[in-house]
Amino acid sequence: MRGKFCKVSLPRRFVIDLMRASHRVPFITMKRKLDVGPLAAVRAAALARPGWTAIFAKAFCLVARDEPILRTLFIKWPWAHFYELPQSVGMIAVARCLDGEPCVLMQKISAADEIPLAEVDAQIRHARTAPIAEVPAFRRMMRLTRLPWPLRQLAWAFGLNMGRQHANYAGSYGITSVAAFGPGELYALSPGPFLLSYGQLEPDHSIEVIIRWDHRVTDAAMIVKLFDGLEAALNGAITAELRAGRALAPTAVRAVAK
Repeated sequence: MRGKFCKVSLPRRFVIDLMRASHRVPFITMKRKLDVGPLAAVRAAALARPGWTAIFAKAFCLVARDEPILRTLFIKWPWAHFYELPQSVGMIAVARCLDGEPCVLMQKISAADEIPLAEVDAQIRHARTAPIAEVPAFRRMMRLTRLPWPLRQLAWAFGLNMGRQHANYAGSYGITSVAAFGPGELYALSPGPFLLSYGQLEPDHSIEVIIRWDHRVTDAAMIVKLFDGLEAALNGAITAELRAGRALAPTAVRAVAK
């Protein structure tokens, strides 16, 4: 059967590069349902409900603040070693449309535990709705993806294998989900050490969460502890913030030019 040649678009080229960077990470996967009853009740009554992505981003950072291993990267250059970041850096998968083609781009969220939940949510919403050229992370991403492959390969290799740059390229954790589009389990890949995916809120106020992690960095016992910490943060600090009203009023988005 005779077909036709189709050009690889810029957003698909980015995903191809991202998968190249991810395929050698030895991911292990764990899935668990979290009881978020207290949080769900308070969120349902909020005047402005923060998205679940923002909620999980802040919850992960709250746990990682007290668990340095969740801010630790495996770095290959100049020799194999671990690199501990002073704060968590998230890469949030954002569904967009570029030149009429649906695509996924990555929004960088730094230190979500240090800013109000409303601001975390505002940054993510801005990335979902603003022109792509107005989102600094997207601009850098597209600028890199436009380069010829040898230069992109060199840039990715440098970015992922230098501790100080890794967070700029892949973060210390990622969040991706298809919950907004319907039910389903997502087992994604990432060049970062931790990747969280979540499902839809169930009638019993539980959410299924999938965590994939780089087995070179830590073992399953730490991930069990992470699940416990996420549930505690969701129903504790984040619920308290919503109840106190600090996350009810939208805030202006700070431009991040770093």
